[in-house]
Amino acid sequence: MSVVHQLSAGWLLDHLSFINKINYQLHQHHEPCCRKKEFTTSVHFESLQMDSVSSSGVCAAFIASDSSTKPENDDGGNYEMFTRKFVFRPELFDVTKPYITPAVHKECQQSNEKEDLMNGVKKEISISIIGKIRELILDGSLQLIQEGLKSGFLYPLFEKQDKGSKPITLPLDACSLSELCEMAKHLPSLNEMEHQTLQLVEEDTSVTEQDLFLRVVENNSSFTKVITLMGQKYLLPPKSSFLLSDISCMQPLLNYRKTFDVIVIDPPWQNKSVKRSNRYSYLSPLQIQQIPIPKLAAPNCLLVTWVTNRQKHLRFIKEELYPSWSVEVVAEWHWVKITNSGEFVFPLDSPHKKPYEGLILGRVQEKTALPLRNADVNVLPIPDHKLIVSVPCTLHSHKPPLAEVLKDYIKPDGEYLELFARNLQPGWTSWGNEVLKFQHVDYFIAVESGS
Repeated sequence: MSVVHQLSAGWLLDHLSFINKINYQLHQHHEPCCRKKEFTTSVHFESLQMDSVSSSGVCAAFIASDSSTKPENDDGGNYEMFTRKFVFRPELFDVTKPYITPAVHKECQQSNEKEDLMNGVKKEISISIIGKIRELILDGSLQLIQEGLKSGFLYPLFEKQDKGSKPITLPLDACSLSELCEMAKHLPSLNEMEHQTLQLVEEDTSVTEQDLFLRVVENNSSFTKVITLMGQKYLLPPKSSFLLSDISCMQPLLNYRKTFDVIVIDPPWQNKSVKRSNRYSYLSPLQIQQIPIPKLAAPNCLLVTWVTNRQKHLRFIKEELYPSWSVEVVAEWHWVKITNSGEFVFPLDSPHKKPYEGLILGRVQEKTALPLRNADVNVLPIPDHKLIVSVPCTLHSHKPPLAEVLKDYIKPDGEYLELFARNLQPGWTSWGNEVLKFQHVDYFIAVESGS
């Protein structure tokens, strides 16, 4: 379970445990297929078998099976079976210190005094809202952090632990997924009536790029698979599906002929830092509003939107975006980011960077009365002002999983969709122009065994 503690204030999550309980495990005959392949534009698949034993935490994730089996081949003989298990790199959740120290925070405050005076009116309008959120986060987080310290999930850090730490080497972005999506726009489009899904099976050896970009890719098996795209390997969890495209090529998702009971959206909001940087693209409010949520949502669909702390974006969601999609706001939650020792990653009173982000939850309102899926299944009403407290991944925009915190408020066998996703989850459909980004094999550690 990724939920370490659950209190009335919310949840303390273990994001790393959630990833590792998927148990990415590769079984290969004879020698492991780990030879480096030449650069190719084809897509190749290798089968990966799921381990039935769930991870019980960070330490358990490193335990790999040392036994090798000898199943029979077609001729009745035996061959060696090699096991290769993948776990997410734990150093990517090693947040020992706050991102901004008190001294730097004070300097930022002084440098922005003039800007605060110029924007005094706006600041005065939102100060009461910010004050309420501050009190909510301070009190609720303290309760969850104290429980985490008591149980040993969070722990006090000593100065000696910070010495000798090695810099983290991240994978090279040799395969730019967003650039591949741009290339895909020049491919001939498929007829709308053609089959819009690609189901991965054991016998698949090669699939063209056109098949990948213009169809929803499904892994319906109980096995994890590996996809090699432009020379880069990505791990695909079992029971997962995805569409790699940008907002201009969503038609295959609409042709998928599925509607979803839960839709999570993490749009690239426009802000000053993004404008100054060429690394990340963003969408305007109008572009976000054009996402075809009404066509994708099932009756009574739960819609969850990640949002930055700008009051402008919050107002847009509540007053314009959700009403345009016939969605009623039911709750506002917050994700609070802490270090391994329970400190906020940014000062709570920081004028710019806050240690929390918002989630706006809403229900799709149907104009006509339609029967709900599994109407006999009771789900609880969604409470307001819940906190999700966790140590964040050091990778940009790697959001914590919501499946376990939402389980009491959604149907257990529903259809779930994440938009602007950067990773895959079992039981979910994911869409985005970087949908495989955090599935890159270099974000995982491989432990091999066999004889």
